[in-house]
Amino acid sequence: MRALDVITFFGLEPTSDPCRWRMPIVPGIISGTGALFGGCGLGACIKVAEQVTGRRLLWATAQYLSYARPPSVLELDVREVVSGHQTSQVRVIAHVGDEEILTVLGALGERPSPFDGQWALRPTVPPPDDCPARPLLARHSGTMMSRFEMRLADARSIDDLPGTPGNGRSALWVRLPEVPEMEASALAIIGDLVPFGIGQALGRRAGGNSLDNTLRVAHRVPTRWVLADVRVHAIADGYGHGLVHLWADDGMLLGTASQSVIVRAWKDEPPPKEEVPG
Repeated sequence: MRALDVITFFGLEPTSDPCRWRMPIVPGIISGTGALFGGCGLGACIKVAEQVTGRRLLWATAQYLSYARPPSVLELDVREVVSGHQTSQVRVIAHVGDEEILTVLGALGERPSPFDGQWALRPTVPPPDDCPARPLLARHSGTMMSRFEMRLADARSIDDLPGTPGNGRSALWVRLPEVPEMEASALAIIGDLVPFGIGQALGRRAGGNSLDNTLRVAHRVPTRWVLADVRVHAIADGYGHGLVHLWADDGMLLGTASQSVIVRAWKDEPPPKEEVPG
């Protein structure tokens, strides 16, 4: 498979305005719902913000407002709200025509510092080659999901979900074979996995639509695989909240991604069994 840079992976196109980019919505960047994959939306906004400022991402947060579907074209307008000596604060508005699809806020930059450390703990899981592949569902054929390679490090196949809650923790080895360098915009795609963790936490065929997604970048190191360590904190009032730690294969913490999602059962999810009073 041919290696791509992330601009080519997303299909981003510059315009005559250096602060405006275009991204045609094609099947390879949509989810199983038929709309733009949330992590691709955030990742594309991150990449154009880096292009405009010439700085690397520290953090970015996306608010998802509407859906972009093929064959529409997403336009990404970057505004560098603050440009300091070492840090830029940006706002990216992604829209189709006059309809705003997502808004991204973020900060970019680097500061020389003698301080460094890592206190988060990576779960102990088998290496990728010793983990079973995550099966691809029929509805994911030709979509963004078909561009992932995933291994179930500490997670259950959909056919093994028991219908009873788990402990809220799951882990997947993930890689994008087309993108060898795990820069921030690629991590944004992999970090969009709280919906997967929702089904694992509930023990049911369920997931959700993202309301937001926040990526915080820690270290940048070469890695073939990324371990997505998913931690669902709570599900209440129809919404779920969780966090993903993103680990390099050498144990370095690459960053964290957090989300809130609208929790939905899949269409083929059987209704819960009614409890018979004892």
